[in-house]
Amino acid sequence: MHPAPLAVMDYVGPALGALLFVAVMSLVVEPTRRTLNTIILAGASGVYLSGGFGLWELTYPVIGAAIAFRGLRSYRFIGVGWLIHACWDLAHHLWGNPIWPFMPSSAFGCMIFDSMIAPWFLAGAPSFLKRPHAAMRAAGA
Repeated sequence: MHPAPLAVMDYVGPALGALLFVAVMSLVVEPTRRTLNTIILAGASGVYLSGGFGLWELTYPVIGAAIAFRGLRSYRFIGVGWLIHACWDLAHHLWGNPIWPFMPSSAFGCMIFDSMIAPWFLAGAPSFLKRPHAAMRAAGA
């Protein structure tokens, strides 16, 4: 199998999605933010099952589950998990099958998205946006 040809939106769309993801997750309070993102990371480890690498497809969910479990206590492990997932995305883009059969560049887009959210988690997933009612409470309203 050959990599899908890429268009500008194959880069821009996932990048915008990653920025939106970080913005929305910035609104989620702790510790729910870390727990929710651990669940998302663990779920993402199974998206490529039957993705073209045969029994090798089973290696990533095992590794991903262990890293996600550590992510329950550390954002850094969530960030590492997304970087490893980005590598798996790249392998599927180059040699395997896309995540979505109807979108040949979907594994590439996932790689862009995962690579962009990982540094935010490695930095401790700081809030960039304040929740509206928290901002009002801080202002004394």
